Amino acid sequence: MVNLVLNENMKVYRRPRTWIMIGLMVIAVLIGSFVEWYYDGKEAKTTTWQQQVTEENQVFDKRLSDPDLDPESKAYFEEAKMVNDYRLEHQIRPTDSTMWEGINGSAQLVILITLFTVIIAGDSLAGEFATGTIKLLLIRPANRFKILVSKYISMIMFGFALLIILFIVSILVNGLLYQFGNMDLPLLTVNSEGQIVQKNMVANLWQTYLLNGVSTIIFVTMAFMISSAFRSSTMAIGFSIFALFAGSILMELLQSYDWSKYMLFANISLSQYLSGRPYQEGMTLAFSIKVLAVYYLLFNLVAWAVFTRRDVAA
Repeated sequence: MVNLVLNENMKVYRRPRTWIMIGLMVIAVLIGSFVEWYYDGKEAKTTTWQQQVTEENQVFDKRLSDPDLDPESKAYFEEAKMVNDYRLEHQIRPTDSTMWEGINGSAQLVILITLFTVIIAGDSLAGEFATGTIKLLLIRPANRFKILVSKYISMIMFGFALLIILFIVSILVNGLLYQFGNMDLPLLTVNSEGQIVQKNMVANLWQTYLLNGVSTIIFVTMAFMISSAFRSSTMAIGFSIFALFAGSILMELLQSYDWSKYMLFANISLSQYLSGRPYQEGMTLAFSIKVLAVYYLLFNLVAWAVFTRRDVAA
């Protein structure tokens, strides 16, 4: 099994497109971080963070005075104002104009990692059928199940490798730009009891990466299943990318229906529980994990059933 995984990793990393993807991700971090740092430097020359927070509170007070404000928005502005008051009282500056703003912003590039990994996964099996190299794999002593698992593991390893690269590059780039200042800055959040909680910034960042990484695993598994079932890299990649970008739009349209919480895309972003704003009221992290586990097992079962039983001699 180990040799099979190593062989699949070799196939991934010897292709120029893999290194082009890694390069594009690094360039995206560099450009995004530099632009953020450049404009932060301009803004820092005109106002202090205390002035910015005070001005934000004035805006919040104005919005809260609106009698037509919906309950959800009211709760959001009240929490935001509470956090700002805590900052002013304890002299804890926001992440704006610090290295943590750029690093947290780079965490949004996880969607790019998902996109790149889906492209690799969608072509993993279908590409073997298209080029005819699947026959060379099947004449090996390893059975089909081991071949399938080795390919899947290599895809997951590639996704996690990109996550680690993104984390390291964003830390180094933003750290250098901001001269590693405010490294001990805490993250302020409001818990379910309405109390301000200070969290470690690095721990929360890793938690965000790992939770977003779950969605990467699900989309990769979906692409892998389609690639196995239809032997078409175009269909696997196209459908998975469409689901990646259209899924959230679909769930917004269906949010009013209670049954929509059982759909894949309502649970795929586990980071919604970090912000305390799940897709529907009453949804929990445990619930979403259970739903995702069902879809995950289903996708893998379909991939296994099709690949191990279908005749590939032709």
